[in-house]
Amino acid sequence: MAAFLTVGDLFKAKTVTDEQVSAAVETYLMKPDTSAHTIADGYTVNLAAAVESHGWASQITARPKTNLILKRAAVQTAILLARVRKAQTRVKRDRTSPAGEP
Repeated sequence: MAAFLTVGDLFKAKTVTDEQVSAAVETYLMKPDTSAHTIADGYTVNLAAAVESHGWASQITARPKTNLILKRAAVQTAILLARVRKAQTRVKRDRTSPAGEP
């Protein structure tokens, strides 16, 4: 696997579904400051940074009178090109000491 995976890479690998990408687009459109969106099991994407760093998408979303279909397409493109992060998993450790240890 590549060192830096994108949402598009996960989509091609069938780790991310079309529905998950659509949900991420809708999440961004409702709350553009979303920073950590779970895109798939074990992966998150910063939606705000994805759109902000994509020139076309950031221009399109900044225009208030932009057609909603065009806005969705721009956001989807930015999300598919965005890098994902491995979600941090928390492992609960048993802090009791084994028998015979202080």
